[in-house]
Amino acid sequence: MNKKSLFPCLAAACLLSTAAPTDACTNLIVGKAASVDGSVICTYNCDGFGFASPLSYSAPGRHAAGEMIALRGYGPDAQPRLIAQAPYTYAVAGLMNENQVSIVETTWDGREELRNPEGWLDYFTLMDLTLQRSATAREAIAVMHSLVQEYGYGSTGESFAICDKDEAWIMEMIGKGPGRKGAVWVAMRVPDDAICAYANASRIRQFPQARKADKKLGFCVVEGECMYSADVISFAREMGYYNGTDADFSFREAYGPLDWSAIRYCEARVWSFFRHHFDTDVIDSYLPFLNGQLDVCDHLPLWITPKEKVSVRDIMNDMRDHYEGTALDMTADVSAGPWASPYRNQPVNFESSDGTPMFRERPIGCQQSGMTMVCQMRSWLPDAVGGVTYFNMDEPPWSPMCPCIAASTAFPSPSAGRTTTSASSAPRAPSGCATSSPTWSIRATAP
Repeated sequence: MNKKSLFPCLAAACLLSTAAPTDACTNLIVGKAASVDGSVICTYNCDGFGFASPLSYSAPGRHAAGEMIALRGYGPDAQPRLIAQAPYTYAVAGLMNENQVSIVETTWDGREELRNPEGWLDYFTLMDLTLQRSATAREAIAVMHSLVQEYGYGSTGESFAICDKDEAWIMEMIGKGPGRKGAVWVAMRVPDDAICAYANASRIRQFPQARKADKKLGFCVVEGECMYSADVISFAREMGYYNGTDADFSFREAYGPLDWSAIRYCEARVWSFFRHHFDTDVIDSYLPFLNGQLDVCDHLPLWITPKEKVSVRDIMNDMRDHYEGTALDMTADVSAGPWASPYRNQPVNFESSDGTPMFRERPIGCQQSGMTMVCQMRSWLPDAVGGVTYFNMDEPPWSPMCPCIAASTAFPSPSAGRTTTSASSAPRAPSGCATSSPTWSIRATAP
């Protein structure tokens, strides 16, 4: 089969394409009834040259009233900003805390005018703070809402997979622009028997809606299914992004509309993951979408129920995918050369000798990965050992996955990053009885 990626781009569709980002991420999510052993699973590829982000550790602690922490901003000229410390904080090892709550992310930018440079919290600082303050995935969503309401959100459009030992949630968030605190967002629970994925594109369209906001929480809740900011629809109307009925509102179309590059470089990764775990003929019926034929198909399903239950090993292999055996197979196109190599050290976008715009595929497993993790949360084991982060540095196809339990307080070199403890360096107490704490700073640099 001809590989469209190495022939002239798809007419007008290519004119909409922008250069594919090199600092991109992929998240795969598995509900507990979709996994072979009942665990919840989520993954994270941090795909950016130079972003060899090691595992960090923050000690647990109880904190005095009035205690403050300094957010160290991104870059050498950033000034510390003080925010109130929580009454207690949980230990965090990597991107999983001692309660088996994990948060991973992928950026999709969205409408640039909604980035608020005055917002104190970039997405990674938001994740870091939330992990220290959350006992469950649902609590994490509430914490993220309260933090951006109080301190402002400074990043562009972002998707988060927020998981604990019982539930997996996906959350999409974007700011409100300069001078406006808070963010608009939607979070949906992934069905227990389903798998889901994110790859640098907004994916939530319509969602269940409540009649009114929960007064205590300050946002809307459809119990067990969905949570969202109370103004997610009204703000879109205010900004001129939407003028239809509430029932027809699509978060993606309002805040992160897809262009052709987002479909081919981002949604194609989701498509390939689904294809591993569902009837291939059914998933191949979405190929017109990947080719920009939106009059035939304009979206992928948000999640699917896999044909067979998924293991941690399956997910590790999924993170190494290069579209093998599909219409986008990178081992079979011209750039593969005589050795059928799926690896590309050239730019995604380029021009042929006659100036024709061309592109190469962008897979889940790519050579610019700085690190990869697979987070497994198991409800039938104590939290200290029930949560495991399988971690590697560098690209996933060539790197072993090393397990680190949720109770880890240190990591082997070269995986070890920042360790934040109290001045007394008191030993870690059992979960729920923490006594030592970080009292001076939290990392605010995003990978």
